[in-house]
Order: sequence, then C-alpha cells, then structure tokens
Amino acid sequence: MIGWGRSVTRIASIRDTSQSRAEISKPHPLDTLLKPASIALVGASAKVNTPGNTMLRAVAADGYSGRVYPVNPKYDLIEGIPCFSSLADLPETVDHVVLGLANEQLEEGLKQAVHHGAKAATIFASCELTDGNDDGLAERLTRIAREAGVMICGGNGMGFCNPQIGLRVTGYASPLPMKPGGVAFITQSGSAFSALAYNDQRLKYSICVSSGRELTTTAADYMDWALDQPSTKVIGLFLETAREPEEFVRVLAKADRLGIPVIALKVGRTEMSAAFAASHSGAIAGDDAAYEALFAKYGVMAVETLDDLAANLLLFSAGRPAAPGGLASLHDSGGEREMVVDLATAAGVRFARVSAETLERLRPHLDSGLQPANPLDVWGSGRDFEKHVEACMDAMLADPDTAIGVLFQDIRDGSYVAEGFTRALIASSRKSEKPVAVVSNYASVNHRSLALATTESGVPVIDGTKEGLNAIRNLFAFRDRRRRSRTLADPVAADVRNRWRQRLADGAPVDELDGLRLLADYGVGTVRAIRCSTAEAVIRAAAELGYPVAIKTAMPGIQHKSDVGGVKLGLPDADAVKVAYDDLAARLGPDVVVAEMAPRGVEIALGLVQDPQFGPYIVVASGGIWIEILRDRAVALPPLSLEEAQAITAQLRIRPILEGRRGMPPADMAALHDAIMRFSILAADLGDLIAEMDVNPMLVSNRGCIAVDALVVAQSANRQQP
Repeated sequence: MIGWGRSVTRIASIRDTSQSRAEISKPHPLDTLLKPASIALVGASAKVNTPGNTMLRAVAADGYSGRVYPVNPKYDLIEGIPCFSSLADLPETVDHVVLGLANEQLEEGLKQAVHHGAKAATIFASCELTDGNDDGLAERLTRIAREAGVMICGGNGMGFCNPQIGLRVTGYASPLPMKPGGVAFITQSGSAFSALAYNDQRLKYSICVSSGRELTTTAADYMDWALDQPSTKVIGLFLETAREPEEFVRVLAKADRLGIPVIALKVGRTEMSAAFAASHSGAIAGDDAAYEALFAKYGVMAVETLDDLAANLLLFSAGRPAAPGGLASLHDSGGEREMVVDLATAAGVRFARVSAETLERLRPHLDSGLQPANPLDVWGSGRDFEKHVEACMDAMLADPDTAIGVLFQDIRDGSYVAEGFTRALIASSRKSEKPVAVVSNYASVNHRSLALATTESGVPVIDGTKEGLNAIRNLFAFRDRRRRSRTLADPVAADVRNRWRQRLADGAPVDELDGLRLLADYGVGTVRAIRCSTAEAVIRAAAELGYPVAIKTAMPGIQHKSDVGGVKLGLPDADAVKVAYDDLAARLGPDVVVAEMAPRGVEIALGLVQDPQFGPYIVVASGGIWIEILRDRAVALPPLSLEEAQAITAQLRIRPILEGRRGMPPADMAALHDAIMRFSILAADLGDLIAEMDVNPMLVSNRGCIAVDALVVAQSANRQQP
C-alpha cells in the first residue's frame, strides 16, 4: 500500500514573474487593429440614429486623434467631415477599414479593403446570406482576410472601444464618455459588450472588445494584446467557446505568469447526455468540465452573472492586492450586519480576527451601546460621525489580520450621511495600501453620481451583498494562489512510461489486471489480484491471496460489473468461493478476477476523461456504486502538485466523512493526496493514448489508500469501435 513517504520535490513558488509587462516593448500584431493611426468608415451615413451615422460620431467621441475618413458615394460631407466615394479615393492607405455594410455587400467591401492595402477591418453584420443559395459567406471572408494578412474584429459583433486612445469602433455607442482604465473586457456576446461598456462609468477599460464570430481574431488574441498593455490590471471574459484552444491555454498561462487576474463568465455549461461514455467519470464530469479544470489550472476565477463579473472587475481594477488576513467591515445597521455575516459565511469569506489593541482603538469612537468588534456596527447618534467612521476604518486597516476594509452601506445620492461615510472611507484609504471598498446591500439604490465619484477617488463601489462578497472571496483566492508553494511528486522512470505508451498504442484491449498493473507502476497502491477461468484455479488463487477474497467477472465487454451482479465480496472460505464462481460463470461467463479484500474505507473514484479541445483531465469523485447519483466531483488538468491535490479533495461534499464521522477514524489524507498526484502524472504521461479511465472504488482508510478496480479504454481501441 502506498503511503506518504514517497519522493517529492518542493518548489518555492508557483509563478515565474521575471518577465514584466514593462519589458514587453515590441509592437503587437493586433496594434493595427486595435490602435490604428488612421481609419476609414465604409457605409458612413448622414442619417441620424443609424449605425452608419453612429459609428462616425462615436469614433472620435472620446478624443481619438487619428485620421478619420467617411466613405459613402452618396455624400460629400457627413457631420462636418469630408466624405469619399470609395477607398480608392482616400488620400492615404489607412490602417483599419470599418465595413458598416449589409451582408450582401461584405465580400466585395472586404476585397476592396484588401486592394486598398488596409491590414485590419471591423465587421458588424452577421456574415450570413440566409436567403442565398450559398451560405458560406463567413468562410469566404475568413479566407480572403487570411490570404491578405488582414485581421478582422467580428463579424456579428459590436466592434471595440480603446479608451487609451479615445477610439470607439461601433455602430451602437452610448453618449456617456469613456475614460481609460485597467479593465480589459473581451466578450463573445454583443449584448454583454453593450451592458458593461455603455452603462456604468465606474468600469474603465484598457480595451473592450465584442469579438463576435471571430473570423480571424479570437478572444485569445485580444487577451494576448491586453496582457501587453501596461494599463491592464484585470481581464474579464464572456466566453462561449475557445476557438483556438492551444492559443487560449497559452494566454491563460501568460496571464498567470504575469500576475494579471482573469475573471470569466463561461456560458453553455449545461451538461449534455453522457449515454455514450464508457466510464463513470465521463458520465459525471459534465459538458463543461474541461473549462472548469483549465480555469483551476491557471487561476481563472469563474462567475455566473454579469453583475458578478462587473463586481469582480471593479474590485480588481482598483489595483490593490489583498493583504494577509480577512475582511474588516463597517456597517450602519445591526440587522444588515447580521445579514452580511450570514452571507459571508456561506460565501467562504472569513472576517479578520482583529487584535485587542485594535478593539481598544475603536472604543472611543463608538456611541454608548455599541461594542467594538469586527464586523463593526458604527452608527449611533450620528454626532461627528464622519470623523469617527474614518478613525474606525483607520484602526481596522492598521490591524495585521485585515486584508481589506469594506463599508457595507446603501449609500445614495443626495444623502449627507452617505456622502460623509464615503468621504471618511476615501480619506482612510489614502492612508493605507490595503484595498478599501463600499458594498451596497441593495443593488438598486439610487447612487449613480456618488458611486462614480467614490470609485474614481480609489474606493470602488460594488452593488449587491453577494456580488461584493464573491469579489472579495476571489481577491483572497488570487492572493493565496500567488503565495502558494508547489510540491511535486517525482516522475516515473522513462522506461516505465515508454513501455506503457507502447502497450496502449498497440490496440490490444486493456483488462482490469492491466489497469491495476498500470496504477501500480505509477505508484498508486492496488489490491493483489489473479485472473482465472476455472473453479479449481479460482480456489487456488483464493488460497494464495488469503481469505476473505472478492471475485469479479472479467468477461470482455462488461465494463461496470456491479450493474450486472458481477461482483462477489467478502468470501470467507473455499465453499463460498465455489458457489460464487459457479453463479458468475453460469450467468456471465467463466473468466473472473480473484482479488484480496481491501480494508474498509471511504470509497473515492479517480477518472481520466478526454476533452476534444484541451485533452485529458482528471476527475476526483465520491466513488462506489453511487458515483453517478451523488455526482460529487472535482476536476483538474494534470499533472497536479500536492497543494492542488489538497484543494481538489477540499471541494468534495464527502470530505467530512474522510475527516472522520460517526465513530470512523480520520482517513489517511496524505495517502489520498499522494495517490491523486501520481494518478495525475499517469494522465499527463499517457492521457493522449487513453480515451477514458476509471479507478473505482479506491478505498481510503486510516491505514492508507488502495485501488480496488480499474477500467481503461485506450484511444486505439475506442477508434476501432463502430
């Protein structure tokens, strides 16, 4: 049985931050697309409230100083700007051509842009000729662009905004001015682009892109460009799919290396039918599990709503990392304080354990009846409240266990109380390097002016208690990830890896004993087992292994033995073995495996699943016959460090049972984590040759961790199936 005393290597830090963005000085391939020196607007119009007119008014609304050329043969002048009949009539070759044209005109328009010599284009239209005989317009546009080396933003998108140079390329702009900031927002949803870019001026962008169909330029490309901008402090994604998986993985790794947080709202996460999955792991992982594993690997923080996305982007773009410790909070309501405590507990946000000295610093600033504590109800009579609120936040921020100071208050425009509280927080924030924020418990409170002014003073105002707490939790998680060390198990010998690669590639079926040998070769503890085909051989094997034993069918084609009554456990003697074998042979066939009985323990399952985009990932789950019913699982990309193995088991709902309940001793968690690490090395080494793999159950007790059964479906065998 494999224990914790195996060879491991500890790495001091998970990151290499030696390359800073200040050192990235060479031009980026997307510069011509996203920060052009000149731009032509084909389809510009003098008709108000049309995309053609809006895109001309929007392009310089925020002070873009590049050269702008409207193009439309119908006009000589639009919005006071000379208009040209065609691209051929322009006085120079522009960097970027905006094709504000209908689908029927796009192909010719792009050809003219190519002939003109432009190297970038934006397309708003859907790129579909639904009424035509040939609906391959998008493919033709992509081919034309790629052959000419032209980058396209879109189609079927809303364009982009680059406040760093005051440029908006969009036919659906808002009159609200956009100021440059630290958020890079890349969205495959045009509506999400409009929602976040054009409604709330608290969010300020280094770039905001509606990538649409991504004819040539993908979300990964925009991320790569954003990571090279010194102004980018956080990246927000609204993602349907990664169209270039390898490039997407590369830029996530780049963001992780540079220490730029990525917040992702991944849609399309509903599980599809897993009826054709050979393994239990494939059935329970879910349609979007590979993204979940990918995000965990590179520290991407997932959110579920646009409100959550905006809250995270606001907090992270303020640019102050969380200090060590927990949340210190001020409140103007005892009842709402209790609500925040309940929600913080549910969200996994811990409060700072402030010192006795901090509590004494608070006491002189509290009215009679208010007790110094964290979280702190600071509102009493209101006498000199601004001075006292500032002093209380000063004291909280000075405490060594405070990571962030937050005021939970429903601030509103026109309230002298709200204005006093926010002034106090701004003043306190300027005396500390720790992050400070305001969270309104009621998201619909009327505070647009005050929230904007407070945010622009360096104290972000976040709407909604849950949204604020989720953002704070992610701020803590990002901090902890940056500081985490990494302990790695030693790799297997090269000859072992090469032998199994050859075995899995040869196309021969991999039976249960082969699966157990594979696990053992990679350092995962397994039961001893012997394959037999006669009653006499079964009885000899049982005697050799020692009673009690288990007998399991080994007939080809039976992958889930328990489902067909193909497992007999705890057989105490030869007579019981004979009866059990005769039953299995009569119903299912003569081939069986006789195995020693493992010590009783908590049933865990390990699985390997192939994703068509990102390759193999592993599943750790509650095991046994209930695996698909309980659906208690966590996923990760291999290989895993010890710290990652610990994190993945902490996600399981079965974790309290592993820790010991109802008289059961605590399980050997070190042995479990070691087994997960070593299984992840197997997945990293051989995963490209394995279609699916199940280790179920793996029994974890106070005596260690041991695999009882293994199902391996090789890629070569999977391809041979009709």
